[in-house]
Amino acid sequence: MDMTQGIIARFRTMAIARASVLTGHVLGAVVQAILATVIVVPVALAIGFRPTTGPVSWATAGGLLLLTAFAVAWLSVALGLVTDSVETASNLPMILTFLAFLSSGFVPTASMPGPLRWFAEHQPFTPIIETLRGLLFGTPIGDSGVLAVGWCLVISALGFLWARRLYERMPARRTG
Repeated sequence: MDMTQGIIARFRTMAIARASVLTGHVLGAVVQAILATVIVVPVALAIGFRPTTGPVSWATAGGLLLLTAFAVAWLSVALGLVTDSVETASNLPMILTFLAFLSSGFVPTASMPGPLRWFAEHQPFTPIIETLRGLLFGTPIGDSGVLAVGWCLVISALGFLWARRLYERMPARRTG
């Protein structure tokens, strides 16, 4: 919406770093994710979620959630910039939601048919979910922790570079 209503053109005339506009959007999205987590965790505990680990594992899980939110936010900003309407920009990142359904979030990957199993085992959400599950229930996480952090770092870097490139290429729009 900012790209279509002229605020970005005004920001471009100011003496601020060009990446600060995108970074502000990402930080805002991460703050929203933190607030959502602060609401969801007590509700989950109230309805029967019973993790079996201590504060260190909780803090590590929180850090992974923060890193995941950061990565998804950068990718979402890039996806928003690649579109030409507000509606498309708000709906395109919804594709990421389906990745959670095509992961080990609901059923073990071993129970999936061949091609779906391969996809589920090699996409970002499976190691993130397995790591969170291991951290909160005290089960071994194997190499899923390293894979989860690696996926988050790669997605963050690619999302940032893609968003910055798209933002720099966009012509400044004039307002009324």
